[in-house]
Amino acid sequence: MADPPATTPDGRYIVVRGRLWRATNPRLDADRRALLVADLMTARRDVGVAKRHGDAAAERAARARVDHAKHGLGERGPVWWSDGAPDYHRHMARNTPYAEWFASLPGAPPDQCSTSSTTSKS
Repeated sequence: MADPPATTPDGRYIVVRGRLWRATNPRLDADRRALLVADLMTARRDVGVAKRHGDAAAERAARARVDHAKHGLGERGPVWWSDGAPDYHRHMARNTPYAEWFASLPGAPPDQCSTSSTTSKS
C-alpha cells in the first residue's frame, strides 16, 4: 500500500503530486465521517459502472452523490476553518504559503518545490 499523502501543518490540506487538496473536516463526528466516506466510495463505484454502461443519467446522479458526500466531508464548498484564511484547494503547493514547508518534505521533487525568484541586474 502507498504511503498516505503529506498533510499540511495546519491540517487543512493533503498534498498529492504537489497539489493541495482540502482535507476532511477534523471536527466531524467519527460515525458521520465513516458514513460519508462509505457514501462517497459507493458513489464513485457507481460513476464507473454508469460510464462503462454508457448511462449518462446514472453517471450524473452518481456524480451528484459524490459531490454531496464531499461537501459533507468539508472537502468541497465553504471552508471548514473559521479564521478567515484563504482556500488554496487545487493550488500547487509551491505557489502558496505552504511552499517552504512543501520543499522541506523528504523526497519532494525538486521541480515541484522551486519557486520563481527574481534576480537583479547590476
